[in-house]
Amino acid sequence: MLLSLSIKNYALIESLDITFSNQFSIITGETGAGKSILLGALGLVLGNRADLSVLKDKDQKCIIEATFSLANYNLERFFQDNDLDYEEQTIIRREILPSGKSRAFINDSPVNLNELQELGVFLIDIHSQHETRELLNEAYQFDILDAVAQNEKRLTSYKKGLEVLHQSKKELSQLITEKEALSKEQEYNNFLLEELVAAKLKEGEQKDLEEELDQLSNVELIKENLDKVLSIANEEQLGTLVTLNEIKQSLQKIAVFSKDYHEYHERIISISIELQDVIDECFSSAEKIINDPERLELVSTKLQTIYTLQKKHNVTSVEELLAIQNDLDGKLVRYDDLDAEIVKKKREQADIIEKLDQVANLLTKARLEAIPTLSEQIQYILTQLGMPDAKIIFEIQPTDSYTKFGKDTISLLFSANKGMAMGPIKKMASGGEMSRIMLAVKAVLANYSKLPSIIFDEIDTGVSGEIAIKMGEIMKEMSKNMQVFAITHLPQIAAKGDQHYKVFKYNVENDTLSELKLLTAEQRIVEIAEMLSGKNISDSAINHAKELLN
Repeated sequence: MLLSLSIKNYALIESLDITFSNQFSIITGETGAGKSILLGALGLVLGNRADLSVLKDKDQKCIIEATFSLANYNLERFFQDNDLDYEEQTIIRREILPSGKSRAFINDSPVNLNELQELGVFLIDIHSQHETRELLNEAYQFDILDAVAQNEKRLTSYKKGLEVLHQSKKELSQLITEKEALSKEQEYNNFLLEELVAAKLKEGEQKDLEEELDQLSNVELIKENLDKVLSIANEEQLGTLVTLNEIKQSLQKIAVFSKDYHEYHERIISISIELQDVIDECFSSAEKIINDPERLELVSTKLQTIYTLQKKHNVTSVEELLAIQNDLDGKLVRYDDLDAEIVKKKREQADIIEKLDQVANLLTKARLEAIPTLSEQIQYILTQLGMPDAKIIFEIQPTDSYTKFGKDTISLLFSANKGMAMGPIKKMASGGEMSRIMLAVKAVLANYSKLPSIIFDEIDTGVSGEIAIKMGEIMKEMSKNMQVFAITHLPQIAAKGDQHYKVFKYNVENDTLSELKLLTAEQRIVEIAEMLSGKNISDSAINHAKELLN
């Protein structure tokens, strides 16, 4: 609900601050007085685009600020999704700077025009005789029918189920695509895996094999040098061990004479022990060395296999080959598992479809039951609006496809006169008829759902007398459930309002300004009398105005 509107430096408005009630408000004024300016300013708050031409003073910025009550509109989710602070009394501000830049704010948080437009849909519906296109929109037709059918919870359930179905279809498609991709590679992957398994690879073996190959390839050289080491160490006269033993004995004889000599003796003992160990191990190694051509061939072949595999897979280690082996093995196992997963996913999808069909059927059933009631209520109001023979039917047809509305398609059929065949409303209804149908539709919807505030902008064009009175009564009845504004030139409608605002122009020196003011009871009588008889107000016009107001 629109609580207040503040406009500064916009078109002919220098400064305007106005508050509104939650009932039926009338806005009147002479042609050109500024009613369209008021709607234009409100449109900016709702996210319409602007340019510098709207600035009254080109050196000052334009500020339009509207305060809305959001109670009962269930808009908390919108604020949460857009990371905005939710307030029951929310302020929307729009600024147009002299530079041409535009800024928008919701509760002082900057927002873009898309966010403003998205919120604006829930706040105000500006409806004129020429703004009836939404009645031709399939989504709006479903909205009308579902409001009367009380399908809100069923639609929520259906939409959640539809999201689950879409996700399930996506996952199934991914599994099938994966299966197809693996199927193309299956034979080659199996060959690669068998090749790697046949190699019987082990972590760390490449280094050991390369070292063994070096030894097997140089047996004679190794044995020759080990024998030489043993010979030098063990020679009876000048062998290393004999010489070292003599040194040890000499140092032992003088060790008692100095700490240094004692330390030399201890160190030579350690060297003697270490050398003996080395000689013993060299002897042991020499004993083990044999010329084994078969082992040499085996090690050489194994290494050549490793090198070939590394080149094929573009890696440099056995560990990387083992990782590839595990990956290939995983792909083959995955290929075998995919069939079971696909079957399971198809079963899940069948269950989802079964449940979704149940909800869709409930939607269809509720719609079919609501159609007679909806048509009767709209036709009843159209009769009051001077269309006694009008017939309107919401026709739904089942479809096999899942849409965001369920498994139905919808058509809105209309006939204005007796004997006229019914057909699509866009072909059968004139502009004036569409305007009355929209008024009837919104009047019915006001009884079933929480609609945004609505502004009827001269939808009474072309009507008068009793029809105008009925229009006013319908709008007043709507205002029991929602905030309603009517911009009108008809005194019969103006008299039905709970509040009456007048838009007028006046001159200040060489400047023309536009203003909006709330009329007092006396001022209202004069305004309606003027609407009846023109500027020269007669006593009969005053009395007629009073009668209309009473």
